[in-house]
Amino acid sequence: MTQGAIAIIAIIILVLSNTLTLEQGLSGFSSSTSWLTCSSFLIARAIIKTGLASRIAYGFMSVLGKNTLFLSYGLLATDLILSPVMPSGNARAGGVIFPLVKSLATAYKSESYDGTAQRIGGFLMVTAYQGTQITTAMFLTAMVANPLMAQLAKEIGINLDWVTWALAALVPGTISLLLMPIIIYVLAPPEIKNTPEAPQLAKKKLSSMGKVSRQEWLMLITVLFLLFLWSFGNKLGGIESATTALIGVALLLTTQVLTWKDVVEEHKTWDIFIWFSTLLMMATFLEQLGLISWLSVALGELIQNLSWQWAFLWLGAAYFYGNYFFASKAARAGAMYPAFLSVAITLGTPPMYAALSLAFLVNLSGCLTHYATAEAPIYYGAGYIDASTWLKLGWILSLVHLFVWLVIGGFWWRFLGIV
Repeated sequence: MTQGAIAIIAIIILVLSNTLTLEQGLSGFSSSTSWLTCSSFLIARAIIKTGLASRIAYGFMSVLGKNTLFLSYGLLATDLILSPVMPSGNARAGGVIFPLVKSLATAYKSESYDGTAQRIGGFLMVTAYQGTQITTAMFLTAMVANPLMAQLAKEIGINLDWVTWALAALVPGTISLLLMPIIIYVLAPPEIKNTPEAPQLAKKKLSSMGKVSRQEWLMLITVLFLLFLWSFGNKLGGIESATTALIGVALLLTTQVLTWKDVVEEHKTWDIFIWFSTLLMMATFLEQLGLISWLSVALGELIQNLSWQWAFLWLGAAYFYGNYFFASKAARAGAMYPAFLSVAITLGTPPMYAALSLAFLVNLSGCLTHYATAEAPIYYGAGYIDASTWLKLGWILSLVHLFVWLVIGGFWWRFLGIV
């Protein structure tokens, strides 16, 4: 049974049990956060449809692909460039990056079934996957659960807008993207260190694609316009993030980059819209009905005698490593983010520090396991990395992420004046 179907059943149960009225049960569908998410997925479809995503990937590969380490940075740069306008790690990692990684591994005769996985395939698979866990944390519109967490934070008076999120993630995100491939290169080194053929392969692919098409130019202009509005629209004309995303869809429909048939046939987007709206509604009413407050008090009593710094460290660690028991970031954000945020604030943690840290940790915790996200089974299922190696690398990277984002990130946020 799909998540969308489960969401509809959940709404019916809530209404028939008189827990909520029908209007309350359907309130999530009128949320601007739900429409931001839905519109962003439609924009992502257009980026893939026009071929712009592939052209960007091959462009980075042609410039950075001369050795294995820099080749991995080229893949990360592609993911990073696409992440503000593709709100799905699965779409970026599975739909754009994974096919490139697999073709590169095959080109260098590195396969999962004949003992050659570690020639280059294993290294590229794990760095590409781990990179997505970082890029999803770097933008409000980079992952489906990010707008949900921003909305939940807003309900208690903390404004995580697009610019605040991006600026806060800039330094820790950049450090993590730079460090992660080096750490994996040292702990699980590829046998092939130099890849002189990769830039030539990329150039051949670009040549076969031909000149940049009209559709790609229109897509690129739309993306740049959206980034401008997400950054400055609220200050210049009160244009909210959701309005910007809807403007993007309207522009793509007007220019025929997207057709209405494309919109209607985007089944995954509408499935996400249904379950995401339901999840947002349920998270909202968990707070209004008092469950989050009760849980906050119960958790707070366990660590109330500690300073807020130590209390938040223990709270954050429990929150982060709780991902061992989840297979969906969105589900975990809806279930745990509001409760842990309330506890953190009750213990004296600066509200913005708590809201940013917990939001980033949801994304970064995808590093831990081979089942943590929708894209994880794609990379793990390719057979290049065994479970024990995946878990070991994830554990080591988790320690690096916690230090970079909570400590270095904290100093950066204080420098920005947002905490």
